[in-house]
Formats: sequence, C-alpha cells, structure tokens
Amino acid sequence: MHSANHWGGSLEIANGDSTTEDDNRSRNNLDWDRASANHYNYDHQRSLHETQQSWLLGPPEKKKKKYVDLGCVVCSRKALKYTIYGIVIAFIVIGLPTIVAKFWPKQKPRPIPPDNYTLALQKALIFFNAQKSGKLPKSNGIPWRGNSGLQDGSKLTDVKGGLVGGYYDAGDNTKFHFPISFAMTMLSWSVIEYEHKYRAIGEYDHIKDLIKWGTDYLLRTFNSTATKIDKIYSQVGGALNNSRTPDDHYCWQRPEDMNYERPVQTATSGPDLAGEMAAALAAASIVFRDNTQYSRKLVKGAETLFAFARDFGKRTSYCRGNPYIEPFYNSTNYFDEFMWGSAWLYYATGNKTYISLATTPGLSKNSNANFMIPDLSVLSWDNKLPAAMLLLTRMRIFLNPGYPYEEMLSSYHNITSLTMCSYLERFHVFNFTKGGLIQLNHGRGQPLQYVANAAFLASLFVDYLNATGIPGWNCGPYFLSLDDLRSFATSQMNYILGENPLKMSYIVGYGNKFPRHVHHRGASIPTGKTKYSCTGGWKYRDTKNPNPQNITGAMVGGPDKFDKFKDSRTNFSYTEPTLAGNAGLVAALVSLTGSGGYGVDKNIIFSAVPPLYPMSPPPPPPWRP
Repeated sequence: MHSANHWGGSLEIANGDSTTEDDNRSRNNLDWDRASANHYNYDHQRSLHETQQSWLLGPPEKKKKKYVDLGCVVCSRKALKYTIYGIVIAFIVIGLPTIVAKFWPKQKPRPIPPDNYTLALQKALIFFNAQKSGKLPKSNGIPWRGNSGLQDGSKLTDVKGGLVGGYYDAGDNTKFHFPISFAMTMLSWSVIEYEHKYRAIGEYDHIKDLIKWGTDYLLRTFNSTATKIDKIYSQVGGALNNSRTPDDHYCWQRPEDMNYERPVQTATSGPDLAGEMAAALAAASIVFRDNTQYSRKLVKGAETLFAFARDFGKRTSYCRGNPYIEPFYNSTNYFDEFMWGSAWLYYATGNKTYISLATTPGLSKNSNANFMIPDLSVLSWDNKLPAAMLLLTRMRIFLNPGYPYEEMLSSYHNITSLTMCSYLERFHVFNFTKGGLIQLNHGRGQPLQYVANAAFLASLFVDYLNATGIPGWNCGPYFLSLDDLRSFATSQMNYILGENPLKMSYIVGYGNKFPRHVHHRGASIPTGKTKYSCTGGWKYRDTKNPNPQNITGAMVGGPDKFDKFKDSRTNFSYTEPTLAGNAGLVAALVSLTGSGGYGVDKNIIFSAVPPLYPMSPPPPPPWRP
C-alpha cells in the first residue's frame, strides 16, 4: 500500500521477508538509534530524578566536624591531630638531635700545651709559699713547712698580735721589710699588666693570695689607721756579721724550730723604706680594686707612708748605722723611691699631686736620672729608677697628657729607650759571658736577679710599643726592631731555664738538671719529730748530700762570669735564692709566656685616673618656638 508522501516522496511500508539489504542496514541503524535514545532517556530521567530530589530535600548535608574537649579548651579533632603530628615531627627533627648532642660523651679539644715560660712560672710562684712565715693555711701546699715565727714582735705594746706573718727573705730566717716591699710591688705590677695571662694558666687567685700575704704583713709594721706616723718597724730577726751568738745566720735551723731571740728593728726616719712600702701598697690597691674596702685600706696606708717618706726632717736612710741591716740591704739613695712611690700613688688615687712630684725636674736631677750612668739602668731592690721611668713612660705612651707633664715624661721616655739600648750586646755597655748572660752586676755574685729584672723591663717596653703599633725605637742613629729587644729578653730567660754551657736550669724543680744543694735552712734539714738545735743543724749545712727537700721554684744566685756554677750549700752567692730575685723572675716569665695571649692590659692601671682633659659640654636643649 502506498500512501502519499507530503514531503515530496513515496512512503513505503514493507511487511514480511520482502526487506532489502538497505532495509536491514536501516533497521540496524535504527537499533543503534533506539539504544542511544533509551540511554538518553535513562540518563535524562535519572538527572531529572536527582533534580527533583534536590528540590524536595534541599542542599546535601555537610559532614559534621568532630571536636575534642580538653577541659579549658575545645578544639577540632583534626587540628589536634595535626598539632600532635607537628610536635612529634619537631621533636624528631630538632629536639632529639639536640638532646643527643648535649648528652653524648664529648671529646673535649685538647688545650694548647703550656710553653716553657708558663711551666717555669707555675713553679716560681711555689717558692713564695715556701717562704711564708706565721700561721700557714692548710692550702699552702708545702708539706715540709709549718707554722713559724709566731712570737715575732710579741713584746711590742703598740702592735696587736705582734709582727706575725710576712716572708723570710732568702735561705735564712730574717724578715727584711725593704726587699719584701719591693717583691710585692713587682708581683703587683706583673698582675696589673698581665692579669689575663695569670687567669689563663689558673694562677690568678694564687698570686693574689701571695700579694695579700705580704701586704697584710706590711700593714702591721706601722700604724696604718693613722694619717701621720713617726716610726716603721723595718725588720724582724737578723744577725750581726761574724756573730757567735744564736741568731738567723749563726744558727742553721728550720724556721719551725727557732728558739733564739729575734729582735725587731725600728726606723724613725726612712724615705727609702717608706717610699718602697708606699709603692707596694699602692700597686696592690689596683690589684685588689674589686675589693673596695681592702683597696681603700691599702691606699690609706700608702699615703700615710709616703707622707712619712716626704717629711723633710726624716730624710736619713732607714738602714744608716744599723748593723743588722746596713751590711745586707743598704739603700744608696731615696729619690728613686720618691719617683717610684709617687708614680704608683698617682695610678692608685688619680691625685695630681703625685704625678706633679714624679715629673718635677728637681726629683729627676737628685735621682741622677739624666746622667745615663750604666749602673742606674739596672733594676734591683736598691735601685728603682729604670722601673719608675718606664712606669711613667707608660703614661706618655697611652695617655699622652701633654702640658705640664710632657717635658719630663718625654725625658723619661728617652732615657728609658737608651736603657733598653744598653741591654743589647752590640752597644758594649755591659759585658756578656761566653754563654750569653749579661753581666749587669759586673761579674759579682748572685747575677740572675738583675738579669730577670732587665728581661722584664725589656719585654714590658716591647709590649707597650706593640700596643700602640710602634715597630721599634731609636738607639742613637740606629732604628732597631722590637724583635731585637724581645730576643734579648728571651735569650736571658732561656739561659736561666737551661740554655747555657752547663745545660742546667737555675730554677729548682724545672728541667732535669737543677741545683740540689740550695743554701736554704728549711729545705736542707730533714723534717720529722727531731728538732735540731742552733748548731745541731750545721751537719746538714756542711754535708755533701743533696737537700732532702727541693725548694721548688727557687731561682738561685746563678753562675759566675765564666758560666761556671758551684752547686754547694756553703757558696751562697751561687746557690741562695731571694724573695726579691724571685719576684723579678715571676714578672719576666709572665711577660714572655704566650698562655692567655700576648700584650699588656692597657687600661687597668688607669682605673683611678680621672680624665686628663675637660669633658665635652652637653649638647644644648632642642630649640622650641
């Protein structure tokens, strides 16, 4: 059957098997279209169904957050979880390595081994422990020493507790206050300049204790609470030359066994003794600047002593005509002590009266400072002139005060430079042994104390110039490097430590070869319950056997001008140590050691010195309309 096709063609409807290939292809296409249509209808219905649901149910419900109640705080469980994770991770990454690093056994870096100067210095300080008189502390560290001299000055009515304490001078049992004072000044000076070195080697507290042992005693030798005094106790014990009665020279006894009379010497005048004592207390007051009360006590005592020294009616030497002192520690001048004491008092107080005195032309003239006499360039317990001028040169180098001090300070600086030149062998001012030891005392006995003092001054002068960037100094027409002067100081100290023809150390206990027959009563007599009488100890003085105790750190008198040395107890010029000599040794060694670094402390000594120039005025207030 045909029906009309209103779209411009016939529409054929076939039934049965009368289909053609095109019909089959069309049917297949129709099947695909039907399937597609069915899929479309399903998706469309599902989308429509979901849309209808959304119309009915509204937006989908959000997932609820879970919270944790921590009592005072409520927080998200998720935030808490991440916080805990963060803490755990931070502990693993940061905390755990820190704990391990802190508690893991560490191998400490090995300290730099001390140099020879440090080793010798530590021993040299022990000598002072062995020389102590009085009631010794348990920490004194010398097993063969005990309490001694407990009755010294007990008959004096104006000294509470007597004159107990202080130091024995040398191998005998006498307390000479003049060299004791010089020794304390030298030790204090070395601490002021090289405190950092003493700290580095662990000896700072030790040397302060040694100084205080001396200054405490010196404060008892005069009325230190007064502003004006009329006497000083200048010595305890002693002996007369060629005496045959029991005293400190005739008897050979340990200090612990002394049972003879020990007279006290009194000086009613003494510019030299009082000047040196003032220097000792003033220098020590700078060392103890952190102990305000004790430092002020030292300053007060120093000013009282210096007023006594400057009293025009008391200008006779402390030892003149005194047979117990003059043959042993005779002072040849006192103007050097005036310069020395006034310089230290200026640094200790800042009082310009003292620096004005130290730079007075008349003082320089009376002390013969300007004459460049070789012997006056040798520092000793008797001659402080080269040390005083170097101390004042320090002021010019670091403070440059200008007028009115510049002229004299410039003169002291020039003389100090020439003194350093005189120590050098090339200028032929002093002889040298073939082994290289300078002969500052012209070949006489006990040369090493002068050598150590010169080495200290030379080393200190080098450090002063180095601190200001000055590479050398002038010796006449020659400009010399500071290395030349440092080499002098090191060569002399190396000689003392064993670089000499005998390959012997002259410091007991240092090195493998050192004196074994030291002229020293305490070290030469066996310890024990037996107390030897005045003459009973002679057998230990005269024996050829070595001392039963080594007096560690003692620098003996030293060799002769031919580099020969007699290790004999009876040859005291070779084998006797002294307090003043060892103080110079300590100062020289600490100046040369590299422990704690090189150079001086530029400022400590000026702690009490006020500004030399007027302070700048404060700025004007801001302008206001």
